[in-house]
This record gives sequence, C-alpha cells and structure tokens, in this order.
Amino acid sequence: MLAGLAGLALAACGALPPLPDPVPTTLVGTSAPLASPSPSPRPGSALSPDGFDAAIRMSVRIRNVGCGSLSTGSGFAIDHHTLVTNRHVVSESAALEISTYDGRDVRAQAASTASLADLAFVRTVDPLPAYGGLAPLDPAPGAEVTIVGYPRGSQLTMTTGKVIGATTDPLDENLDEVLVTDARVELGSSGSPVLDAQGRVVGVVYARGEDGTSFVVPVSTLRSLLDDEEQVSPAPTCTG
Repeated sequence: MLAGLAGLALAACGALPPLPDPVPTTLVGTSAPLASPSPSPRPGSALSPDGFDAAIRMSVRIRNVGCGSLSTGSGFAIDHHTLVTNRHVVSESAALEISTYDGRDVRAQAASTASLADLAFVRTVDPLPAYGGLAPLDPAPGAEVTIVGYPRGSQLTMTTGKVIGATTDPLDENLDEVLVTDARVELGSSGSPVLDAQGRVVGVVYARGEDGTSFVVPVSTLRSLLDDEEQVSPAPTCTG
C-alpha cells in the first residue's frame, strides 16, 4: 500500500507568501474535483438557526504567523474553548490567528502539542460557535467519511470518501498506527476533522500521499491524549 508513497505531511500546511483572503461563508461540497459553492447540509445533520450544520460551525481556519513566515491549516472544536488540530499547524508560531465559518476571529490563549502523534490542542479566549462529539471507535475499512476544512486557506470545503484501512505511520514508524482514506485533501487541510455518517469525529487529517490518499490520526489516539495530559506539552514557538 505504501509503495510509491511520498507521505508528505501537509507541512506547515503550505507556506503562503501573501495573507489569505477573508474566510468565505460558502461551502464547497465534493467527492472528487471541487464543485460549485453550496451550503447544503449533510443528510441527518442538525441545522442551526443560520442554516449551517454542526460540522461546518465547529470547523476553523488557523493561520500560523511565524517569525518571517505564514502558513495556514484547519482545526475543529471539541468544547467551547478547545480546538484540535495538527502539531505541525501550530509549531514554531509567533501568533495563531483563528477564524470561524462566519468570518469571526477567535483569540488563541495557549497551544499544546503531542509527541506520540501529529496532534495539538489550542485553548481559546473567546467561545467557539459549536463543537463536535467524538465517535467511540475508529471507523472500519469501507466506512464512508467526510472531511471538512479550509484547503489552501480558502473556501470551507467538504470532501467525502471511504476508509481504505490502517497502516504504520508513513512519516514516523515509531508512532501509532494511522488510517488511510481516499477522500482527497490539499495543503491547508491539515487538522481537518474526519466525520462518520452521524457527524461524529473519527479522526484528524495530517498528511497526504502522492497517490491522492489521505492519512488520518484515528479518534482512538485522540481520545488517549485527551485522557492523559502528560502526553502533551506547550507548543514550541519561533524566536527572532
């Protein structure tokens, strides 16, 4: 399965020379090439009064303003003041800028990263508009999943696919096993939530392969980190 794979982490989620445009409030829904914007909810999703479902409202765009650099990634809320994203999204930052689906800016308070997986947690000063629940188990091969994030720091995008299976982490064989899905992602998708048919989080996007597959930290790993605070430490910041 890993033959020909250049398991590229969406490193720093793609350095962007200029600042990205303001957060769009439209949604792109796709299972292959990007389609035209459509704020259509997923089947069975619960809509808020403004017409957006929880998966959209809990997803955020994260800008990592470093010392002389800028990168962008995605993340999602698990309570009113806690975001989950990737370690490489928040590392070496001078400041983190967080934007919600409706263009609102949320102030970051502190970030911490895990050593056993490409995961990070960001505490926010301001409350987040919505948060999602975690699935009790990792998805089985063949399960349908949806990824919601901000590829290239642009439009909020929904991509669907299926879980192919599990494999040794292609970026670090010493880390836990990860999931592989055929749902395509782009630079900037790092930290996006992977959702099951009930809208529960089953994993976190962190890398992609040359063959178009996507790599996902499973929810079981995320749960283990949430249950053991000793596995996380303050995120490294840049100097200069």
